Amino acid sequence: MATVVAKIGTSSLTDGEGYLRAPAIVALCDQVAALRRDGHRVVVVTSGAIGAGLPLLGFAGADRPRDAPTLQAVSAVGQGRLLAAYDAALASHGLVAGQVLLAPLDFMVRSQYLQARRTLERLLTLGAVPVVNENDAIADDEIRFGDNDRLAALVAHLVDADLLVLLTDTAGLLTADPRIDADASLIEEIVEVDQAIEAVAGGPGTSRGSGGMASKLAAAKLAAWTGVRTVIADAARPEVLTDAVADVAGVGTVVRPHERRLPARKLWIAFAVSSAGRVLVDAGAARAVASGSASLLAAGIVGVEGDFSAGDAVEVVGPDGVVAKGLVAHAAGTVAAIAGRRAEEIDTGVDPCVIHVDDLVVVPAEPT
Repeated sequence: MATVVAKIGTSSLTDGEGYLRAPAIVALCDQVAALRRDGHRVVVVTSGAIGAGLPLLGFAGADRPRDAPTLQAVSAVGQGRLLAAYDAALASHGLVAGQVLLAPLDFMVRSQYLQARRTLERLLTLGAVPVVNENDAIADDEIRFGDNDRLAALVAHLVDADLLVLLTDTAGLLTADPRIDADASLIEEIVEVDQAIEAVAGGPGTSRGSGGMASKLAAAKLAAWTGVRTVIADAARPEVLTDAVADVAGVGTVVRPHERRLPARKLWIAFAVSSAGRVLVDAGAARAVASGSASLLAAGIVGVEGDFSAGDAVEVVGPDGVVAKGLVAHAAGTVAAIAGRRAEEIDTGVDPCVIHVDDLVVVPAEPT
């Protein structure tokens, strides 16, 4: 028995005018039901609330609003329509949908994180199909997932999933943009998401969604560090979920998990929290931090970028680029004031340790 998280995007659920396509949800739920009959547990992470709400409030096509308050209002209207479609499609198979709306704070605050995990686990134990979406209606514009690909990867970690399937409107990651290069072909397997692979992914996807292949690779990278296999595949492919579970060759782009997993806290630092700034360090400090066994001290800092507060996540940047990401112990002004100073040169009461080793993650932590 496997635990599967299946995410489907707006472009796969709505038409060109933004209207929700009920047959797409029915097709997905048919596959979810097939997996359930085979004994697997399934969580659906769905986009589409804004897309479902647009036509209900008179918006369509080029009239799509851009301001956050209107989009949040639209999502509040669309979410009910979206869940109703899932509820009906799953009910036809004797399954029950359980709506779960999550926000970044549910992953940033440990008590909420544990509660979210308990809720999802209980829904699965009771035989329900959790249908997860970001709580767009009340999400802070500056503190949000930004797209449901990252949310899906975090949910996969939350439920200790075996597989994350990111369903989109292409066959997977291609060697080039097929709109430009007719010879573009599917990349069937990725062992490591590196800069070369990220460059192939390019930028955002359609105007109807917020993601794109770059965000899917970033999510797959996150999942890989949690030991979860990811498949990026075409939502319209027949039996795509069944084939993804069976690891059928050519089902899409498969991103293999890392052998070494990040602990939950370090995963959260690396991927769940956005960077509020940068701390620039010299070569010696960069090497020490990159070893994974040293804290970042004030003496190795050469500069500060951004207006961050104590407890915020920041990137640690050496001469050759980003070295790590961590939770800073001091606000930007304090870090700037003690930069380059040894412990004996710093005023009493100010800790020379700017980021403790327990709060540092040595990975390219903020995928773009």
